Amino acid sequence: MKFLFLMDPLETVHPHKDTSYALMIGASRRGHDVFYLAADGITLLDSRLHFDAEEVVPTPGEPELFSRKEEKRLEGGEVDAVFIRTDPPFDAPYLTRTLLLDQAPPNLYVINSPSGVRTVNEKIWALQFTGLVPPTLVTQSLSRARDFLAEHGKAAAKPTDGFGGKGVFILQDGDPNTNVIFESLTQGGKKAMIVQKYIPEAAAGDKRILLLNGEPLGCLLRLHGADDHRNNFFAGGSAHPAEVTVVDRKIIDTLAPHLRNLGLGFVGIDVIGDCLIEVNVTSPTCLQEMNRLYDVQLEDRVIEFVEKEVRSGK
Repeated sequence: MKFLFLMDPLETVHPHKDTSYALMIGASRRGHDVFYLAADGITLLDSRLHFDAEEVVPTPGEPELFSRKEEKRLEGGEVDAVFIRTDPPFDAPYLTRTLLLDQAPPNLYVINSPSGVRTVNEKIWALQFTGLVPPTLVTQSLSRARDFLAEHGKAAAKPTDGFGGKGVFILQDGDPNTNVIFESLTQGGKKAMIVQKYIPEAAAGDKRILLLNGEPLGCLLRLHGADDHRNNFFAGGSAHPAEVTVVDRKIIDTLAPHLRNLGLGFVGIDVIGDCLIEVNVTSPTCLQEMNRLYDVQLEDRVIEFVEKEVRSGK
């Protein structure tokens, strides 16, 4: 099968961290042709998709991460699967790429579904499940944000389109930096931000659970370093073993039918204490860290799932 990975430039790949790299290794190991698809490599001509992609072979353990073979122009009908793996933010070019991929022929499986990726804002979509999430405010209003902070005493404030822990602040009522932080996050009241009641269990880390077709694939605990409150690996967090609890299972069972209906086959959810915080659908990570923690190769299960979806589509 021909698998295309729509992702950030190959030069930015972190071989011991990137989930995309692990998935490419898994696809190659199972005998598939692996292609790198750059953000500008998708073309729609007369309602037919074309891809300008570079065939590569991942070479773990070698000085070079990839053996780069040749660039090819492929029609949509020649491709079996496209993995959407470009990092957020979900901006206008990201949106356009999903709209183009909507035109994929029936034989081409896209993971995650372009329409599903558009639907699920990673910070906001989960808020519809009010019994699973902490008290949360989404607003452009600085006065509403100040009132919310005063009501709850301590809160996390973050942008609606952030990733990797960027732009996340922990605030206490009376903090002299409150106004400037709210002004910065909302760009002076022109953009919405998220203010969420602080969950004390955050001090002990947050749990990332990877879901494959709505079922747990693996999980771990991310714990912040001594000089930062953020648990994200990009912010210096470390990985620790964790288990899917009864409460986690309730969250997963609630989300699973919605994720399947939206065509979101590979998803990462973040849980703090008993609360769902985010649902990550653009380029979920942490697979390599789980592999090392538990001595497994979770990418094989993801690739096997994609193989089955491709065969069922044909």
